[in-house]
Amino acid sequence: MTVTATSVGESDQLEPRTALGARSWTRRLVRLVPAAAAALSGLLLYVSFPPRTLWWLAVPAFALFGWVLRGRGWKAGLGLGYLFGLGFLLPLLVWTGVEVGPGPWLALVAIEAIFVALVGAGVAVVSKLPGWPVWAAALWIAGEAARARVPFDGFPWGKIAFGQADGVFLPLAAVGGTPVLGFAVVLCGFGLHESLRLGLERRATGAVRPVATAVALLSLGVPVLGAFAARTLVSDTAEDGSVTVAAVQGNVPRAGLDFNSQRRAVLDYHARETERLAAEVKSGKVARPDFVLWPENSSDIDPFANPDARDVIDRAAKAIGVPISVGGVVERDGKLYNEQILWDPAKGPVDTYDKRQIQPFGEYLPLRSLIGAINENWTEMARQDFSRGTQPGVFTMDGAKVGLVTCYEAAFDWTVRSEVTDGAQMISVPSNNATFDRSEMTYQQLAMSRVRAVEHSRTVAVPVTSGVSAIIMPDGKITQRTGMFVADSLVQKVPLRSSQTPATQLGVLPEIVLVLVAAGGLGWAVGAGLRGRRAGDV
Repeated sequence: MTVTATSVGESDQLEPRTALGARSWTRRLVRLVPAAAAALSGLLLYVSFPPRTLWWLAVPAFALFGWVLRGRGWKAGLGLGYLFGLGFLLPLLVWTGVEVGPGPWLALVAIEAIFVALVGAGVAVVSKLPGWPVWAAALWIAGEAARARVPFDGFPWGKIAFGQADGVFLPLAAVGGTPVLGFAVVLCGFGLHESLRLGLERRATGAVRPVATAVALLSLGVPVLGAFAARTLVSDTAEDGSVTVAAVQGNVPRAGLDFNSQRRAVLDYHARETERLAAEVKSGKVARPDFVLWPENSSDIDPFANPDARDVIDRAAKAIGVPISVGGVVERDGKLYNEQILWDPAKGPVDTYDKRQIQPFGEYLPLRSLIGAINENWTEMARQDFSRGTQPGVFTMDGAKVGLVTCYEAAFDWTVRSEVTDGAQMISVPSNNATFDRSEMTYQQLAMSRVRAVEHSRTVAVPVTSGVSAIIMPDGKITQRTGMFVADSLVQKVPLRSSQTPATQLGVLPEIVLVLVAAGGLGWAVGAGLRGRRAGDV
């Protein structure tokens, strides 16, 4: 009997303890829900990016992000924003560690996610304002603007606009460039969340808030209606006649960083593919191009200093009989340049363009001594920094004005626009993606070129050493493309255009306006919070 009584007493004491423990675990799990939702919404945003064509997932991604942040304090917004950034950027930028290991990839993501965290803090602060989706979307674009400029001249990879090449919002690129396109997508996402929230609130309480509901519905609907209205700005009609362009993809001996040790082979491959194309032209199988575009790094042997490289290029140019834009690595006055060289079949090199937006940790090493202390192999791979060009590059090729935007430059608004305002009737984006093997990087970059085509209403040719090379019409549609790690060439008649879209004419102005809107909303929210605290103290 004594044992039974003791057992019953212990059972009575254990039951409330067990219930208390269960409630404690439940509370902990509930607190984890926003963190999990923040990371999940970032992952959802990643899935909306190429090579997938699920562009529309960006809208629910920001709707979920809005649910996570609305009504929270700035500290919570900071942490949740960082988790959103990790969920988005970790998978998006995994290609940066393909050849050099996870260290640089993780470091890059950790730094870039800080910008997203700051945006998250700002969104949480403005989420208490009337019309908060507008302020919040503007804050996102302000974060992208900062990320495109600092540190080390910025890293705009992952701009929302670059995930919309297949989407209904794409025509907005012609209105105000990547800032307006990205703003519309983010506004639509936050507007979706606010519309659903107000609908559920009305259903639960019967309360109707007409002004807030109208703003929410406008945030959801105006971007879509604006995108359809902007379609009138998208055209592939030839304004200055047409040209037949050839984009040559010679391929490389092997993927990865080792391709650099096979520089002569890469040059020979591109010359051989051009000579094969010339034979097809001579036999009548392919139309004769008016000019040929080679990729970035198609001649890493300086043809100005090495007669053998010059002879190889000269033979290829004479075989095809038209000008070639050659991607070379050139040393001049002790400085290295990533250079495009206009090579005439009769005169040889007649013009050059030096890449202006060079890639940190790829073409030059910031903090070289610190990086060398961490890993000497990284400094060995980049023994000499490349120097920057200073002038836009527009080659006159058989009468057509071709703007040069070398690889990484396509991610930056100013580099592309400068070529168009300097008279480019079409754009070439010579690239070298062999370092990144078969990763998603190639498709992410190709999507950028599609957005740029619509933004400036220009044909864009993308010759790449190892693929994917493509011809893109001014409406953003790809008409031809190659595979990866194959030798191939694309020949097509394309339109030349000289009119300027509103995005070209306005330049950075739409981005400045959106940054000012973000600053105004943030200032309003901070001021309102300070006034509220003072009133409480009284």
